[in-house]
Amino acid sequence: MRALTGRRLSSALIMVVGLLQGVAARERGPRVEVVCPSAPIPVRVADKQVLVYELRLTNFDVVPLILKRLEVFPGALSNPPLKVFAEDALTPILHQVGAQMGSKSSTTVDPGRQDVLFIWIEMPSQAPVPVALHHRMVFAPSASGAGTPAAEAILEDFPVPVSQEAAPLLRSPFDGGVWAGDGIGNDTPHRRSLFAIDGGVHQPERFAIDWVKVGPNGDAHHGTARNEDWWGYGEPLYAVADGEVTQVVSDIPENVPRVLPAQITLDNIAGNYVVLRIAPNRYVTYAHLKTGSIVVRPHQRLRRGALIGRLGNSGNTTGPHLHLQVTDRDSVLRSEGVPFIFDEFTYLGPGSDYEVDKHPSVPRMRSIPENNAVVEFRGKARER
Repeated sequence: MRALTGRRLSSALIMVVGLLQGVAARERGPRVEVVCPSAPIPVRVADKQVLVYELRLTNFDVVPLILKRLEVFPGALSNPPLKVFAEDALTPILHQVGAQMGSKSSTTVDPGRQDVLFIWIEMPSQAPVPVALHHRMVFAPSASGAGTPAAEAILEDFPVPVSQEAAPLLRSPFDGGVWAGDGIGNDTPHRRSLFAIDGGVHQPERFAIDWVKVGPNGDAHHGTARNEDWWGYGEPLYAVADGEVTQVVSDIPENVPRVLPAQITLDNIAGNYVVLRIAPNRYVTYAHLKTGSIVVRPHQRLRRGALIGRLGNSGNTTGPHLHLQVTDRDSVLRSEGVPFIFDEFTYLGPGSDYEVDKHPSVPRMRSIPENNAVVEFRGKARER
């Protein structure tokens, strides 16, 4: 019986081979694994819609592979590309896992290594959002010798679904004032932060913003010796939406300005913090709060505008500020960062050249501030 079964399998294999002889052989393509860890969610930034996501590339070949070109299409590859990255445009968006931030970039993915493509695509604000993005990647192995041309290998199509979810609409966490936000951008430290924890890799800070208050001197502080020298220190913080408190940590000591804690751990990295669930799979984290200032408790339901605590200088920070992020899970670090928008604010220009008495004043609605933005939030009556 076993011999008969073996003959039948051999005959079936011969038949399949015979059928394939009349079909053009398919190229093997590049020996890479491509993974998109989190589907992009469209978000409005100024007058654009932006799609923000990553592609993780792992080289399973025995030679280095050079990424020569990346094309992103709205749907089928027969459509005109939304974005083309080639040569110098690829270098700043490709980062080798394990390399220090700011280290020299390269388009070469070494054998057995993983690189991350940080992709940022802008579209007109009224443009239809694609259901999926398709990608064509062109690789070439490193030349085997002088004058030897490198044969290209093409990953013809890699689809990434685009989430049709809307970014949550938030009110300001402050009661008015002028604030500088170290916000979203494709090359910011938050954007490039990867956390490997308990066997998984996460990017909770994909859209996180660090907020410092700007005072009448046009700066975030009027001295450096004390936390009280920062204009924002002790500022009240409010619920950005209706929700339920899921986590509270309130006993991390305050830092001396310009001095980090002796040891940063998973337990103290966020300092004193509150997590507020504002929708299914949407959690807002307020981090680095003032010790003893938090007035809410786990499982407490809050209305938009309710007092949460006060801005402080606890955890992984060298000065008083609010770290604000929205994630898809009830975890500060073991989660994926998702975009959000504020109902309204006034854009006062980039922080790099902000002057108190000389700046633009551009009203914006239903948008997230871009990186290095100074914005003014209008004060509102508390909602109880």
